Amino acid sequence: MNFKVNKQVFYNALTIASRAISSNSPVPILVGIKLEVEQNLLRITSSDANLSIVQTLTNEQNEELKLSVIDEGTIIIDSRYLLDIVKKIDSEEISIEIIDGTLTHFSGEKAEFRINGYRPSDYPNIDFSEPAVRFTLSYDVLNSVISGTAFAASPKETRPVLTGVNMREENGALVCTATDSFRLARKTIPLSTDNFCVTVPAKSLNEAKNIFTGSESISISLNEKKIQFRNGTIVLQSTLLEGNFPETERLIPSTFNDTMIINRRALISAIDRSSFIKTDNMTIIRMEMNAADDILVSCKSQEIGEYNESLTAISYDGYPLDISFSGNYLADALKALSSENVKLQFTEVMKPFIITNETGDDSLLQLVLPVRTYN
Repeated sequence: MNFKVNKQVFYNALTIASRAISSNSPVPILVGIKLEVEQNLLRITSSDANLSIVQTLTNEQNEELKLSVIDEGTIIIDSRYLLDIVKKIDSEEISIEIIDGTLTHFSGEKAEFRINGYRPSDYPNIDFSEPAVRFTLSYDVLNSVISGTAFAASPKETRPVLTGVNMREENGALVCTATDSFRLARKTIPLSTDNFCVTVPAKSLNEAKNIFTGSESISISLNEKKIQFRNGTIVLQSTLLEGNFPETERLIPSTFNDTMIINRRALISAIDRSSFIKTDNMTIIRMEMNAADDILVSCKSQEIGEYNESLTAISYDGYPLDISFSGNYLADALKALSSENVKLQFTEVMKPFIITNETGDDSLLQLVLPVRTYN
């Protein structure tokens, strides 16, 4: 293998590839990035066994690549060394050549590196064939789906299926739901495709959101084992989470006794001011609602102290209500919404309440479960 390539374009591609590298991978060689050079083509592959990325770079697709292939070949280089070398090389163009077995020579204008790589035959075969169920979303829509739901997935592996976002086709719509058992986020968008129901790791979705920034549209394909995101030069592939995602529809109330409309940023700011007052590492907010001009937000900790603030809502329709909940959960839910004012709808003190945009996008629903306090 012997080729030359533009340093910055190559480094940008390696940075994307590094997102699929994990130091905890069960396969030691997966700490490496696979470089394959064919005539007028550079292919970069990375994987942690669950998340895999392949990028296909050509001069036709990117004139700045300036790829010049002298000899075809394949090598795997440890990602830590590869990114460091390319970042620090002292020229706009990099030459990469296998000189003996897996010993690989990197050179710029004056600096040279010789790094031992891995045998390509030891790298696992990753099947990037495209699954049968396919649809396309604009990046803006995909971003709204992921930003509105993935944060509500559980960070704990005790119930692996809850670390993902459930995506299902239902009556001409894509319904995406995430929950950690204490909160829930659901985004619904119109979609006409084959019926499916899968649960995608939240980590994979967040990587897709970051990697495909700037793309106009993303092609998504899936089957019962994997999901792929494509934009022409990059394929991001993720395994799916096994297990039955909980039936969440029954958790969402359909009737409400109390409804408050309030400025979204004002409520976020109030929660933020109390964020340092924690009990068992949680900020528990108590909200007492009597009328639109009589909303009291408070937070108390025996070790730290207390906080009180009066808020004025746009409107409040209902009975006096005294309810407590995680401040972090409500703040996350509010940040996922977009309208100036939001609607909070309550059923009972210990029943879940929902938060939605007052106007505009009504496809996004957030739910928070109250907590019991003894004030």
